[in-house]
Formats: sequence, structure tokens, C-alpha cells
Amino acid sequence: MALPRRIPKQRNRSDRWRSQAHCTFVRSHHCSVPGCDNMPIEVAHVRSGSDAGMGRKPSDWFTISLCRDHHSEQHNVGEASFAERHGIDLHALAAEFAAESPKAAEIRLEQKERRHG
Repeated sequence: MALPRRIPKQRNRSDRWRSQAHCTFVRSHHCSVPGCDNMPIEVAHVRSGSDAGMGRKPSDWFTISLCRDHHSEQHNVGEASFAERHGIDLHALAAEFAAESPKAAEIRLEQKERRHG
């Protein structure tokens, strides 16, 4: 007996902004933790106060550069504790990355469209 047709997987990411170019830009910076020169650098999403939902990554403009160790720490201790521990305003930093990104104009347009429907 043959299996029935597969149900196409619904993509929930369609409402999230993704950009490899922006992530490459973020990754091209040192770790955002002051005084850290560790490598490799990873793109870390800032989830609290973002457009993320339960179990869903936020849009790529909510990203900062962290070394692998600090990215792991961010997930292990939680964003609020991580930010307080290292004296980093995660949202302000993600906004700075977005403003300086080669995709800044696209990010601003996407954010404006989301605010105004």
C-alpha cells in the first residue's frame, strides 16, 4: 500500500525579515561584549522586545555580534541577565547594527511597513 500524499509544510518565517548580507555585516565585527576578542563571531538574535514569537527567531535586524562563548552565555543566563552582567543595551546595539548595515534602507522600509500595516 502506498503512503498518502504529504501535507506541504507551512512556512512560518514569511513574516520575518531575513538577510544574509546583514548577517554577514554583523558577523564582520568583534564580539559586542566590551574587551572581548574571542573568535569565532556569531550572529546573535535579540529576542525580548522583538517580533519573535514562541519558538520563532526574530527578524535579522534584531541581531548583534557575539563570540561563540558569549552567544552561548546569552542563551544560558537569559538576555536580561546577560545584558546587565556585561553592561550592554542589546536593543540599542541591534538598532546601531541595523542603522549601519548595507541593508539599512531595506530595514527601515520593512520596519515602517510593519508599523503601518
